[in-house]
Parts: sequence; structure tokens; C-alpha cells
Amino acid sequence: MPIVNIQITREGSGPGRDAATAEEKAALIKGTSQLLLDVLNKPLEATFVVIEEVEMENFGWGGLPVAEFRKQQQLKKK
Repeated sequence: MPIVNIQITREGSGPGRDAATAEEKAALIKGTSQLLLDVLNKPLEATFVVIEEVEMENFGWGGLPVAEFRKQQQLKKK
């Protein structure tokens, strides 16, 4: 029985959104379950997928809060 944990930052995937939508989460669950079926032959009904949303201020990257890290990456691209 596979259990897959997916962690995403609590932010929207488009303008005016502050979290992933129910439809996006359903697509993650479906796609993850299908991948385990295709690769490891694990039945869909035996696969559990847990999605955890992490508040932006609780996530860091490269020694910085993620928002600051992303700002620096954007500046490097310019």
C-alpha cells in the first residue's frame, strides 16, 4: 500500500488565488496514483495520496525565505 506525501506551498497557481484549487489537488491525486500504477503496478484503490500545504513563511530555499529567494532569482534573470 503506497502512501505518497505531496507538499506544496500555500500560494495560488494563478492571479487572485491563494491556494491550489480542489480541481488541481484532484489532478495531483489522480496523476500520482496513475504513475504508481503504471510504474510499480500498484492498484489505484491501494494508493493513498496526502497533500500538505505549507504556508509561504514556513518554507525556505537557499538560506532565505522562499519569497526572498524568488525575488533574487528574478533579478538574476534580468
